[in-house]
Amino acid sequence: MALASSRLPAPGSRVVVAMSGGVDSSVVAALAHAHGCETIGVTLRLSDSDAAPSRAGACCAGSDIADARAVADARGFAHYVLDYVSAFRSEVMDAFADSYLAGRTPVPCISCNQTVKFRDLLGVAEELGAEALLTGHYVQRIDGESGPELHRAKDPAKDQSYFLFATTGPQLGRLGFPLGGLDKPTVRLLAEHFGLRVANKPDSQDICFVPNGDYRAVVLKLRPEADAPGDIVDLQGRVLGRHAGLVGFTVGQRRGIDVGGQAEPLYVVRLEPEANRLVVGPRAALAVSTVELDGLNWLAGEIPADGLDVEVKLRSMAPLAAARLFGGEKPRLELAQPQFGVSPGQAAVCYAGSRTLGGGFISAAS
Repeated sequence: MALASSRLPAPGSRVVVAMSGGVDSSVVAALAHAHGCETIGVTLRLSDSDAAPSRAGACCAGSDIADARAVADARGFAHYVLDYVSAFRSEVMDAFADSYLAGRTPVPCISCNQTVKFRDLLGVAEELGAEALLTGHYVQRIDGESGPELHRAKDPAKDQSYFLFATTGPQLGRLGFPLGGLDKPTVRLLAEHFGLRVANKPDSQDICFVPNGDYRAVVLKLRPEADAPGDIVDLQGRVLGRHAGLVGFTVGQRRGIDVGGQAEPLYVVRLEPEANRLVVGPRAALAVSTVELDGLNWLAGEIPADGLDVEVKLRSMAPLAAARLFGGEKPRLELAQPQFGVSPGQAAVCYAGSRTLGGGFISAAS
């Protein structure tokens, strides 16, 4: 407990804790309260329909608000529920669906952190006069020579830095991540120590509004036109077959390409939403050496004119790859070795050791 407490504001400080109803954020709230902070728990109501049904392992399950409230009541601190159904629909769910229509593969957890979870909750914390907003994310905020830095979690299996790269410097100065130096077994032991009823609650596995991982069904519900059939073509534009909607595909995918009689396996090379075409080819066609970025968020000073050597993650589960980052009006990454399955819409997050330097969204790759 001492390590986590060392990452909390001083006793007597007022803090807001973003409480999802899961074990991680519940432990953060209990730690803050036990440390002597004036603790205010806030839970966001993100759904009022069956778009996010109650089910085990989903962070928007119907029981989550009750769990968060029960933790606050048991520990004796304030708890509020804020209605964010409309904001979540417009800024996260609609953007998710529109990205698929544009032939991109989005990461909705990043846009959620950018908007309702950090931007808006920090506003709530400011209105309440809180010194900090605390969350249950597994990342570390470390004070460096030039201010607070974002670092990967101590437990690499739980690290969430990829999903928080868009956190700005001013935001980072007001955020706290007490669990970043802990592993999950320790967090569950703390939950048992505090007698929290969520101590054995399963971790959320899916995108919160995507039941059972079926993102295609969610996109079709929001954008019924996404299932328009079209041509499957090879790299020369020759028609090989038909697809049942681009929403079912992403760059690098092999499964679901209903084309037979080919000399070697086919992969999705790119999506062409304007023509509603799926372009396929051999695995070698997926290799890219240059990645162009949109929305670069940088947390580590100036990028030199001649570039900066970094390690980069090109999707959340990808290994780190060596690259050189160039800034300016059109930021890009030059990869030391070709990478495969790089999809527009995913994030490219740059690191130096454990430090998260920043990143952007992939707009194109070649």
